[in-house]
Amino acid sequence: MSRNVSNILDRPLGRGGRGGTPDSTVSLSAFAYLYSELVQYHQSRVASISELERRLESSGYGVGLKVLELLAYRARENKRETRLMNILQFVSSSVWKSLFGKAADSLERSIDHADEFMIVDYEPVTSTFISVPSDLGQHSADAYISGIIAGVLDGAGFTARVTAHNVDIEEGENPKGSASAASGIPPRKDKAVFLVKFSREVLARDAALDR
Repeated sequence: MSRNVSNILDRPLGRGGRGGTPDSTVSLSAFAYLYSELVQYHQSRVASISELERRLESSGYGVGLKVLELLAYRARENKRETRLMNILQFVSSSVWKSLFGKAADSLERSIDHADEFMIVDYEPVTSTFISVPSDLGQHSADAYISGIIAGVLDGAGFTARVTAHNVDIEEGENPKGSASAASGIPPRKDKAVFLVKFSREVLARDAALDR
């Protein structure tokens, strides 16, 4: 008599629940509550906004390393990515889908700086249901996600500095389907832009592969 054994590493991220039922997803309200507690925990132990963002980035960094390890295990591939654009597409598609159930809204290259790229998300889960107090000024609640991105990139051998920024949505800009609107929440006026700035060594290595 054979018995099917479900490997937890083969289950989708964000799924689980009692008995490991595959159709039970993580509650968005539960995540928002836990993340809010994480932000408040760090906020009570720092003296500046920049330090708070660094702590959130550090919290996400370890998650990024584990996500990379898990996705590599699932892919059953023995080779690692060596091209810069391919790893960015992996982050904005595979990593995003695994964590947030959808791909990032866009991946863009800076016109002014060859070492900078931008991953855009119109409704990042870390700030869609969390409001930032006015006394925190330009603090980005999405710094946790920038830490995840940095962890994935660093673990894959692409050293980069990743920062989160809130950018106003321009008039005429057409975001994709809004989950917050469906939840009865007013549409966001800004989007999250994750600025990825690669080290010189990474750029030099990528350029050498083109020769």
